[in-house]
Amino acid sequence: MNLALLSDADFVTPDRAVLTGRRLTHLHEVLSARTGDTIPVGRLNGNMGTGEVTTLDDTRAELRVALDIPPPAPLPLTVVLAMPRPKMFRRVLQTMASLGVKDLWLIHSYKVDKSFWQTPWLEEDALTDNLVLGLEQARDTVMPSVRIRRRFKPFVEDELPGLLEERPGLVAHPGTDTPCPRNLTHPATLCIGPEGGFIPYEVDKLTAAGCHPVHLGDRILRVETAVPVLISRLYDAAEPA
Repeated sequence: MNLALLSDADFVTPDRAVLTGRRLTHLHEVLSARTGDTIPVGRLNGNMGTGEVTTLDDTRAELRVALDIPPPAPLPLTVVLAMPRPKMFRRVLQTMASLGVKDLWLIHSYKVDKSFWQTPWLEEDALTDNLVLGLEQARDTVMPSVRIRRRFKPFVEDELPGLLEERPGLVAHPGTDTPCPRNLTHPATLCIGPEGGFIPYEVDKLTAAGCHPVHLGDRILRVETAVPVLISRLYDAAEPA
């Protein structure tokens, strides 16, 4: 936790906030914090700054908060992701939040097992918890938007073209002729398939909607590996376009 992310409910006055639970445990066990120490904090969807520990015991920590630093700029990237296997889904969520992705669409595809959609990690509280972990890791405060579409064809035909009007589309697909571009200076939409990629029908539908197939080379990567490789290739995460 490189930043304690504070929700509106944590504030008891405009400049004082209370930490409990996981964040309090981190103060005790990782930071070995004491009264008078200062830690990095941020307000959810707001500014970042510092929090001075004014009260600390086994049940709560009270901080005097000063927030005067804007969060890092988001990446100008929409990610359309075929629902990953649940055991890697949490890591992918945290990675995207850490890298600055703010617009994520989870979609179905032929190679996505229907059981994946039953995972408890898709519940709102679980999504929020994992996105918060990613934000805290990267010292960011702006919560990403996650939208779920469990039918491939209606999404690609009815919604994707609208996304591509402002953010031109790429589909990562092994075996295509065009390498993934580097260091884009404009917004983009990136479609990432399941393990092994989209099936040809799906690639054709994505292409018809306006996406351009690109590849990362001859190696087939796991989704959890492909996501950060693709994003870091498209944009320098330290200097969003």
